[in-house]
Amino acid sequence: MSRQLLLSAGRGPRECAWALFHLLRRLEGDATRQGVAVQRVDVVPGDRHGTYRSVLIRLSGVDVEAFAASWTGTLCWQAPSPYRTSAGRKNWYVTAQPPPSDAPPTTFDEADVDIVGCRTGGPGGQHRNKASTAVRATHRPSGLVVVVDDERQFSQNRRIALDLLRQRVERGDEAARHAVTTARWRIHDDLVRGDPTRVERPHPISTQGRLRRGRPAAE
Repeated sequence: MSRQLLLSAGRGPRECAWALFHLLRRLEGDATRQGVAVQRVDVVPGDRHGTYRSVLIRLSGVDVEAFAASWTGTLCWQAPSPYRTSAGRKNWYVTAQPPPSDAPPTTFDEADVDIVGCRTGGPGGQHRNKASTAVRATHRPSGLVVVVDDERQFSQNRRIALDLLRQRVERGDEAARHAVTTARWRIHDDLVRGDPTRVERPHPISTQGRLRRGRPAAE
């Protein structure tokens, strides 16, 4: 089982992109401890080294739903700004939300098209009306329907109808992909600052650790 999460710094300052970097590392560490695999699907870096504007990740594992829920919502990285030492603010917010699912492409197969001959009115001569050379084609998976009577031969109208259906299916897939992309970008604008789902902070450096690095500790 797998789940996706889109982590975004929204339109916040560069500290939010810095916070996203650290929150992602904290998430990955938490995932390792809980036996959840994390794959970075798409990464948009920030304007400074060690920062991310957004990251799309895929989570997989036995308890992935509970893990994803624990990291969904507004996340806060609580630490002083590394860029503005005079800034009093220490809370930097990131949003983590499941993204809209990718629209699966529609496979166009002529076997999925019902084609029947029909008569149409209008100019074109008596032969067209009497011989029923017009074509009504229905693409069953999408429900798209076209009627073609451009040519005097049924086979030619059939070919045109199939080409038209194929083009309309492709345009529909393109529109669906655009809609998913638009919905994902809305997540970047939906960042709510305050009332975070969870707050993470840098791990404190212990006094014992500082002593060991500065001089040998007394036995």
